[in-house]
Formats: sequence, structure tokens, C-alpha cells
Amino acid sequence: MAEVIRGAVIGYGPAFNMGKHHASQMTNTDGIECVAICDIDKARTKAAKKDFPNVKTYNSVQTMLKKEDFDLASVVLPHNLHAEIAMQCLKAGRNVIVEKPMCITIAEATEMINTAKENNVMLSVYHNRRWDRDFWTLKGLVESGVIGKVFSVEMWGGGYGRPNPNWWRSNKVVSGGAMYDWGAHYLDWLLNIMPAKMINVTGFYHPNRVWKDISNEDHAQAIIRFADDAVADVQMSSIAKVGKPRWRVLGEKGAIIPGGKDSFKVYSVEKGWPEEQEVEYKGRPGPGYYQNIVAHLQEGEELVVKPEEARRVIAVMELSEKSSKSHQAEPVPYE
Repeated sequence: MAEVIRGAVIGYGPAFNMGKHHASQMTNTDGIECVAICDIDKARTKAAKKDFPNVKTYNSVQTMLKKEDFDLASVVLPHNLHAEIAMQCLKAGRNVIVEKPMCITIAEATEMINTAKENNVMLSVYHNRRWDRDFWTLKGLVESGVIGKVFSVEMWGGGYGRPNPNWWRSNKVVSGGAMYDWGAHYLDWLLNIMPAKMINVTGFYHPNRVWKDISNEDHAQAIIRFADDAVADVQMSSIAKVGKPRWRVLGEKGAIIPGGKDSFKVYSVEKGWPEEQEVEYKGRPGPGYYQNIVAHLQEGEELVVKPEEARRVIAVMELSEKSSKSHQAEPVPYE
């Protein structure tokens, strides 16, 4: 690996400016620089050139792979394109970061993982919300033992409102469905505080109950059983007129729920801990996502976000929908 990693961003859409975000992360992280940006829309590569005058711009991934000397590609595209474009880059011997969610199906995730190994290159997924202060604080609390062994987690996100019918994130073929946006963050959080093997997933999906012109489900629910008999219930909704807290975590010795604006309420019967306390959010120490990528590629540091972990998220999303149609729990098909 070169002393300075040469990075390229694929996808520079204006929504959330995530392409710009990735290019900025490269620009502002020691050991890596953004040398190229690709988007099929010439108006967007024109915008990229304005934002980053020193980069080369391309309107074809194939052309960029042939003409540009770069080490790392960050794929920032609609969800249904993640696997296809990542595979092109991996087969060309490039290291790859894929925006979340990793892809749409377990089969795609497995193929991506195997291709990266076969070509001796890195694959990671931009689950950057592992650095969120609330999640990192919650993870620390769970690992501290203050509530004992966790046996039940409930997570909820959404509200009541019609999704934008003209946006690809509302189109199931492109987005993957209601679970594939914020649900990807929620499931990654969940599986980082409940690391036991997943046994099966049960899903309850409600398409077109209210929003008849939206192909994403109106409401999606995934219930996950783990090898240690713990269970998690995750719901994402656009028809929930009354919501719930994002987190409700039950352990054998206590419980954690949201507290104030930037804190958790923690209840415990564990010896040596307060029976009730308010714990303020604390930031994650150490390197950020792109800093970890640089350290991994240059020094062999362990990846914070491994592709096998991201595949677990895809498994829950795919299998919960499959279960909603089969009316039975669907087994998780890998260790």
C-alpha cells in the first residue's frame, strides 16, 4: 500500500450529500486523499469538481477503473447498485467501502465477501453510526454488567407520514424496503450489543395499508431469536401515530431506557451499582471510521466494521420479509 492511499468516490448525488461527505472524510484524514469522483450525471461531476478542484471526474465506473490509479473506492449509490459496483471494484483489485446497507440480499453479501478474499483486498461497510454517542454509551453500559445478561431488546423508529413517492428510497426495488434505510443502523446497533449467533428471524410486514402508491412497506417488524435465548424486536414504521422510545433493554439485573435529551435511565439490582441513575452520553474514543481504514490498510490494524458483521444486518432484513410471507420463523443460513 502506498504511503498515501488514493481514494475514489462512486456516486455524488445531492441527497444528504453523502458523496461529498465521503470525499471530505478522505480529504480530512491523514494517510488518504481523494483523487477521483465518479457519477453518471455530468451535472453532479461538475459539482464535484467545484467542491474538490484537484480531483479527476468520471461518468463511468469502467472508465475510471481503466484510467485512474487508485487504491480504495467508496460506493455511495442507491442500495440495489451496491453489490454490482462493489464487485466490479473488488475484481479489479481495489479495496472497497460500501455505504450502508451493504446490499439487498444475503447471497450478494456472501459473494462480495468471497470476492474480496479471493482478490486479497479489503471490504468494509460504512456503518458510521457506531460512533454515535448514544449507541456507544449504551454499548458500554451493557458491557459493564450493570443490568446483567441482556435477554430482551425492543427498538422502534419512524412516525406517521407519507414517504416521498418520487424518491428512490421509497421505491422497494431500488431501496430494498422499509427496513433498509434507518433499519440498517438500528440492526447494526442491536447486533453490536447482542453478539450471540442468530437462530432465526420472524417478520411481520404491512405493505400498502395506508400509502397505496408507495412500494416500500408502511410498517415492518423483525423479531430475532439468539442462541442464548435472548430476543430482539425491531420496528420501522410510516403509519405509527403513536411511537415508542428508540431503546428498551432488559437484563437479568436491570434495564436501560432513554432518559433526558442526552442520557440513559439505568435501573439495576446488581451489587455495587446504584438502583437508579442517569448516565450522560459519552463519545467513542480512538480513531474514526476512515482513520481505522487507513490503519488497517497501512498497518494491518483490525477493521472496526467487518463485512461479515454487515451481512448479519442484511440477513435480518431479508429473512424478516421472507418470514412475513411464509408465516414462520426463517433460519439464519450461516454461522
